Amino acid sequence: MTTMTSSPGSDALYLLHEGTQYQSYRFLGSHLEERDAVKGVQFAVWAPNAKQVNVSGSFNGWDGRNHGMTVSDGVWTLFIPELQEGTLYKYEIITSEDDCYLKSDPYAFSSELRPGTASIVTSLEGYDWQDGEWLAGKTSHQFLQQPLLVYEVHLGSWKRKEDGGFYSYGELADELVDYVVAHGFTHIELMPLMEHPLDKSWGYQITGYYSVTSRFGTPQEFMYLVDRCHQKGIGVIMDWVPAHFCKDAHGLARFDGKPLYEYADSRKGEHPTWGTYIFDYGKPEVHSFLISNALFWMDVYHIDGLRVDAVYSMLTLNFDRSEGDCIKNNEGGEENLEGIAFLQKLNAVIFARYPNALMMAEDSSSYPGVTKPVEQGGLGFNYKWNLSFTWNTLDYMKKNQEQRSGLEPQLTRSLQQAWDENYILPYAHDEMANPDKSLLGKMSGSDSWQRFANLRVLYAYLIGHPGKKLLFMGSEFGQEQDWDSETALTWDVLQDREHQQYQHYVKSLNHFYISEKALWERDYAPDGFEGIDFEDTADGLVLFGRKGEENEDLLMVCNFKPETHEGYRIGVKELGQYEEVFNSDRPEFGGSGVMNESAKTAEEWSCQNQPYSIQVTIPPLAAVIFKKNQKEG
Repeated sequence: MTTMTSSPGSDALYLLHEGTQYQSYRFLGSHLEERDAVKGVQFAVWAPNAKQVNVSGSFNGWDGRNHGMTVSDGVWTLFIPELQEGTLYKYEIITSEDDCYLKSDPYAFSSELRPGTASIVTSLEGYDWQDGEWLAGKTSHQFLQQPLLVYEVHLGSWKRKEDGGFYSYGELADELVDYVVAHGFTHIELMPLMEHPLDKSWGYQITGYYSVTSRFGTPQEFMYLVDRCHQKGIGVIMDWVPAHFCKDAHGLARFDGKPLYEYADSRKGEHPTWGTYIFDYGKPEVHSFLISNALFWMDVYHIDGLRVDAVYSMLTLNFDRSEGDCIKNNEGGEENLEGIAFLQKLNAVIFARYPNALMMAEDSSSYPGVTKPVEQGGLGFNYKWNLSFTWNTLDYMKKNQEQRSGLEPQLTRSLQQAWDENYILPYAHDEMANPDKSLLGKMSGSDSWQRFANLRVLYAYLIGHPGKKLLFMGSEFGQEQDWDSETALTWDVLQDREHQQYQHYVKSLNHFYISEKALWERDYAPDGFEGIDFEDTADGLVLFGRKGEENEDLLMVCNFKPETHEGYRIGVKELGQYEEVFNSDRPEFGGSGVMNESAKTAEEWSCQNQPYSIQVTIPPLAAVIFKKNQKEG
């Protein structure tokens, strides 16, 4: 890593105030350095409204009166000799009204474990990265024509120790990474990573944007986790929250006695439901803070991408507001024009420096062009979560068989809209937390077999559907309980054969996905998909084809009802032999064993607008995938 400079010069400050200082972490915050052969720590903090700022900490009995900082252009600085790494500190901010605030450092690289709130002088230098091969080959790993199958993990509850304690980053590196590799995932999405005071917030109400949370260890230990992911061929995505921050007194809120990072107008500056402050996207210094932060995780920790949380709330001025509290922008609309401009700027800067970064918008709005390039008027993300797919499919799967009749368009609507954006199809943490039930808990069925069968066909539908995929931890082995961030996943259910079989099923299907280019190579090309009569779904069947670049096409049949279909004809374009290459009803997966053992010969029997057809057996509540034998004529 490039050695960090720490004394802000006039050029650095100019860029900070212009909103184009994209490495502000290199001089703001606390930095170990040497001056005139004396080692110590340089402190710098932006607090333009403060009357005076002092550094207080463990070294001066938390009395900063003898360590006053000097100000230039709104940035306060002080070099304190003989301080060492590990020193606890805060900024003692005297406001224009002579109130005294004790604030954590917005740019601290490490922070105390809660309930402590002090910042910690920390060096991020010296880690010996071993992921050069991954970085050199990122072009071949991360773009739209590659497989993307994300395992979403809450680090505090994937596993817990016997005494209830957390696994460390190092322990997770030695256990979690191998688990992800074995199960066929290509990427891991991690939460919570930035420092936050309340465990129950899942890391979404932040006080330390530059501090990797101390709950699980040190910055160097987190580097080891990322490094080992890369060495094993796994990309790393982090949850990133530029939409809002918590009101805790030691954090960014009213930092120098006045609104600084947040909008001054409470109608724009507060989320009434979340109880948080909204970043002021019209302020250049906030741009420098947030964009520097996004790049920081890539520069320093080699993060491969960001899942940007709550994008919808950044696009509108009236997110989750009552009608009486709604406001308009200067053009008379409800769009947050500053928030939109910030997101465009963020993505333009990220991709200028990291062309193969993954920038994923968690956005439930209908805002157009989320994944359209900025230069074409879009927001510039390269992926958007398709939450409509999530909600519609899960709502359908919750219903019993009698209730499902006629509602199959809930399943197929997303197939007709699959190319509106570059979508990721997520079954993520929000859908698994109390009281929403786990993925298995959402499945209808008259007995356990039907519930697991429903889950198998749903997961196969996810894998076959155009778009990249994301699965929340525990869903891969059929966790029964709702997700609880304060306890470990219920790994003990794997003593039960049904859960073992389902875990084996997910692992097998994931590896099948990776091996079949037709399932991901042309995800975002409409001609990489062919609907086969999926508008006529009265029998619970959804049929479609997936196409790769090399004519190794797949034919997928999903049966969402418990009836077996024997002698069912499916239209095909070519004569030849068609083999069953995957079947979710195999006994080893917990299925009933209704299979197509022998290859099916296409006949000159037109069907479903195709000149030829094959006759197959479709098992109950199951997905079957066929592939033309390329050795045949």
